[in-house]
Amino acid sequence: MKRLFATGDSYAGPVLRLLIGVVMFAHGAQKLLGWYGGPGYAGTIGSFSDMLGVAPPITVLVIVGEFFGGLALIAGLLTRFCAVSIGVIMLGAVALVHWPNGLFMNWFGNQAGEGFEYHLLALAICAALTIEGGGRWSVDGWIAERWFGRNRPLKAVPEPRRKAA
Repeated sequence: MKRLFATGDSYAGPVLRLLIGVVMFAHGAQKLLGWYGGPGYAGTIGSFSDMLGVAPPITVLVIVGEFFGGLALIAGLLTRFCAVSIGVIMLGAVALVHWPNGLFMNWFGNQAGEGFEYHLLALAICAALTIEGGGRWSVDGWIAERWFGRNRPLKAVPEPRRKAA
């Protein structure tokens, strides 16, 4: 449990959390609420099922992961769990949709769809947050301080050397 909340005092954590959190929240809001031109809940369930063959319970997990996971990352709450969850969602997006379109985004409209370069960047951010935690100004750091009396990553401490008798 300590490893879930322990985090360093880095400034990189909040920068990465805010970046991926805002982007994922916006994508989740498209899918859940229909904001920003998105299809909304029913439309997302239907399109994931019809076009991708994804079962509704998996689609619900994607929606929850993006919307609430994005909000949690902004706050720095359960950073590692949310980062892994969003990483899995990004891997699924690459595998089911973007892989056939290659690496690059469709800047000039001459591809069948968007490539997966954005997803690789999101995966890198998620990996960094999973490894390092939420950093400064995270709820995880506050919880680690209150519950466990420390707010720094847990590292293996070598056994003290014993003097030979």
